[in-house]
Amino acid sequence: MAELASYPLLSTLLALPLLGALLTALLRRAPWVQWIALAGAVCTMLCSLLIVAAFDRADADFQLLESAQWIPGIHVRYLVGIDGISVLFLPATALLFSGAIIAGWRISLSTTPVAPGVHFALLLLLEAATLGVFCALDTILFFFCWEFTLLPLYFLVSLWGVAADRQAAAVRYFLVMLAGGVPLLFGLLALAFGHAKGGALTFDLPTLLATPLPEKTQYVVFLLLLLGFGVKVPLVPLHTWLPSLAMGAPAAVTALLVGLKLGAYGLIRFAIPLAPIAARDLHWLLAGFGTVAILYGGVAALAQSNLRRVLAYSSLAHVGLVLLGLASFSVSALQGALLQLLNFSVAAGGGFLVLSFLQRRTGSTDVDQLGGVIRSMPRLSGFFLLFGLAGIGLPGTSGFPGELLIIVAALHSHTGAGLAALFGMVLAAAGFLSPFRQAFLGPLRNPDVAAAEDLLPRELVLLLLPALLILAVGVYPLPILEVIRPTAEAWVAALAGL
Repeated sequence: MAELASYPLLSTLLALPLLGALLTALLRRAPWVQWIALAGAVCTMLCSLLIVAAFDRADADFQLLESAQWIPGIHVRYLVGIDGISVLFLPATALLFSGAIIAGWRISLSTTPVAPGVHFALLLLLEAATLGVFCALDTILFFFCWEFTLLPLYFLVSLWGVAADRQAAAVRYFLVMLAGGVPLLFGLLALAFGHAKGGALTFDLPTLLATPLPEKTQYVVFLLLLLGFGVKVPLVPLHTWLPSLAMGAPAAVTALLVGLKLGAYGLIRFAIPLAPIAARDLHWLLAGFGTVAILYGGVAALAQSNLRRVLAYSSLAHVGLVLLGLASFSVSALQGALLQLLNFSVAAGGGFLVLSFLQRRTGSTDVDQLGGVIRSMPRLSGFFLLFGLAGIGLPGTSGFPGELLIIVAALHSHTGAGLAALFGMVLAAAGFLSPFRQAFLGPLRNPDVAAAEDLLPRELVLLLLPALLILAVGVYPLPILEVIRPTAEAWVAALAGL
């Protein structure tokens, strides 16, 4: 493993999807372009697994560091590395993007005149940028990757969306996220200037973590970063882009947005540890935003008549639970929050992938247009039920350990919010089970549903892996918790040592 760690694994991880994007963009209309895209995604996944194998679980520091000059005039570097907080997001991201590529296997030329290869190239570009978000240890490099995700997402939604207003949804998402990047950039610059104190600027995350900011500056930085990341979490009322995007984007693209909670990751990676005094003093703000998201998401999910909106609002409720856990500032709560974020990748992401297969077969994910899906597509229905149950935290699924750790910590530190969260979880469960009963059970009403074929072999293999992960982590979460624990202990100890 020591020899393996000596290789530039993280740079290789970022280069593989970029190479795949270049090849698919050049070949564009080749009949086998999807195989090249899938090969790039699979190679990226294998590289991510090598990174996990090379990772030292007992070491809480950043590992596999790679550094090079990038913009020397202002001391911005290409600096990448991982720790217990970020390492498991790499294979989760690679798995979800592999699923998105398979879900977009049959790109119809009648939908858009753009070649299918461009679609896969955009997906692979988005994968590279997303992996960069998890690997970047220079704040400007992180911001570059963060903003770069907007460009491929805009074209994926506007060109291959499934609703008539897909272009409006794409523009809204792009502008809202671009606006959210303004306070984020100001926060990162305030962070650098606050540490410089008249000297050289530094954007190096390890250095920034080792030299705390003055208390007044911390409040400015924390609130700016909370606003910047909160747009993508999304916090209520900054969530207005979510419903339109859930309906307008291709379901596989929505799986990426809902399954990968980059905003919550940004709070854990940057906002809280870089402004720890402000974060602890404003714990009530995190807990309040979390509680509102839980209750609002649960109630909103109950009112939806489309399965895509149901999953979108349910994810809003569960990311609120993550925020509530972060407000506890305990090791178990942070472990639960990270486990819950990883669960989003396989549960919410897998659920949207199933809906992409359902949309392709029936032309709709509206509850009123479905009914009796389990009769013609039993395997598809079974996977959707499993992913939904994992999303609501049923014991025996990957959603349960994380929710349990967060709820216990919340009841200890914010009792009222913890009780409200329990009620919100019941609402979220009802918001999933009721539309599932209407859409998948009961008599067949739609001839398109009756004539639809069940999952194809490649789709079955794709969904089988996250399904097995859901069951394995639900029964035995210890290996994942042990990977997270050393870094979580160091993260909490840094806050407690103020």
